[in-house]
Amino acid sequence: MADKSTQLIVAALSRAVADPAGVPLHGTKSAPGLFAATAPARQAAQRAKDDQFLQVVRTETHGKNAQEICALTEKGMTYLLGQASPKQVLEELVRALDAKQTQLAGLVDAVRQTQGSLQSFQTIAANVLQAVNTKSDIGALYSAWASKSAPAVGNGKPAPEPNSFQAILAILAQWQASGATEDCPLPELFRRAQPAAALTIGQFHDALRRLHEQAQIYLHPWTGPLSELPAPPYALLVGHEIAYYASIRK
Repeated sequence: MADKSTQLIVAALSRAVADPAGVPLHGTKSAPGLFAATAPARQAAQRAKDDQFLQVVRTETHGKNAQEICALTEKGMTYLLGQASPKQVLEELVRALDAKQTQLAGLVDAVRQTQGSLQSFQTIAANVLQAVNTKSDIGALYSAWASKSAPAVGNGKPAPEPNSFQAILAILAQWQASGATEDCPLPELFRRAQPAAALTIGQFHDALRRLHEQAQIYLHPWTGPLSELPAPPYALLVGHEIAYYASIRK
């Protein structure tokens, strides 16, 4: 029958074999280590280090306390296999592997969520930038519309012509008359209006904003997750919402 110190050492080495990167020599209630903080456990821990079953791989400082992080040595592995059955050691490794796989799955989910958030931020940033560029040139847009000229606006694209407004209004009227069960998605509205009015996406957005300001159309927001927004380039920032549908005002 092994003495108490040997039992504590074998148990600690069994835990150490499952984490080659190192485990705290003495743990806390929230973060268990290889040995408890009791007097017998401290004596067993010192014996494990003196016998070179464990080696200190680094020291971590938490406040005023320094914590030794220890890993199993080859000598410690030999000792462990002599005191415990290989089956017991293998079971400990399998439990550790299962725990690592669960932890990895959680990290993968977190990465996926972060990627979805980044895509949403990119969509919002693109619409905000477009809105800023448009607002900075609103005077030029109004003058161009009133005089039917086409000066460069912000990114060098001409302002929308009145015929683009007419095309958009006609398409929305047809959409409503067709008995469609939902408002017209902006990608579909652009697809139908572009051949008739020769619009760029920027001019399309400018025309939508003007018609919205003139109370000739409604712009309706996207209500689903931003990461699931289809065809983000056609979405439009209006106030604090991402508009993705349009309908004509009666």
